[in-house]
Amino acid sequence: MLYTAFLFGLISSLHCIGMCGPIAMMLPVARNNPTKKVLQIITYHIGRLSAYASIGFFFGLLGKGLFLAGIQQQLSIFIGIAIIIVIVIPEKIFARYNFSKPVYQLISKVKTTLGNQFKNGSYQSLFTIGILNGFLPCGLVYVALFGAIAMQSAGFGTLYMILFGLGTVPMMSSVVYMNSFISIPFRNKIQKIIPYAAILIGILFIFRGLGLGIPYVSPSNLTLFVQQQPNCH
Repeated sequence: MLYTAFLFGLISSLHCIGMCGPIAMMLPVARNNPTKKVLQIITYHIGRLSAYASIGFFFGLLGKGLFLAGIQQQLSIFIGIAIIIVIVIPEKIFARYNFSKPVYQLISKVKTTLGNQFKNGSYQSLFTIGILNGFLPCGLVYVALFGAIAMQSAGFGTLYMILFGLGTVPMMSSVVYMNSFISIPFRNKIQKIIPYAAILIGILFIFRGLGLGIPYVSPSNLTLFVQQQPNCH
C-alpha cells in the first residue's frame, strides 16, 4: 500500500496550492540566483519531509501496537471507512465540537514562529519554515496519517509519510516559479477532484482489509502473519 502514499501526495498537492501555496510563494529565496534558489527550495522541502517523517513514525508505531494485537485487517477496514467519513462529512460539522483547543493554541504559536522565519533567507530559516509548515493542520495530512497507521510499523509509517510528502514536492516547487499563473478559479476546479481521490484511497484500504485475493490490492494471506492460537508450549 506504499504506492498509495505517493499517489495521494500528488493528488493532495493540488489542494496544497490553495492551502500551503501562499507559504511557498512567500519563501525568502534568491530571485536572481537560480542555483541558490533551487537549493533553498530543496532545503524547505527537506524540512517539510522531516516533519511528515516524525509524525509518520509516531503513527506507524501506533499501528504496530495494533498489528501485534492481531487486528490488522479490521484496522485497514476501519481506516478506509474513517478516511471516507472525514471526506464526506462537512468540515463545519467537526468545527462545532471543540476537541482540540489546546492543539490550536499550540498551532497559533507555530504560526507566529513561522512568520518570524520569513525575515531572512538563510538555509536554517528555510528548513525551519519547512518543518513548521509540515506541522500546520491539514485535513489531507490527517488522511495520510491513517495510511501510516495501517502500515503497522514505525519504519513503514515513516516511509509512508515521506512518500506522501515527496508526492507534494513537484507542485509545491512549481508554485514558487509560477505563482502568477495559478488563478483562483483554477485552484477551485482542482480542489473539486480531491475528495473523490481521497475516497478512492479509502476504498483501497477497505479492500485490503477484506482479503479478496486481489494481488497488491487485497491479498488474501494477511492473517498468515497473525498467530491465531496462543503458543503455550
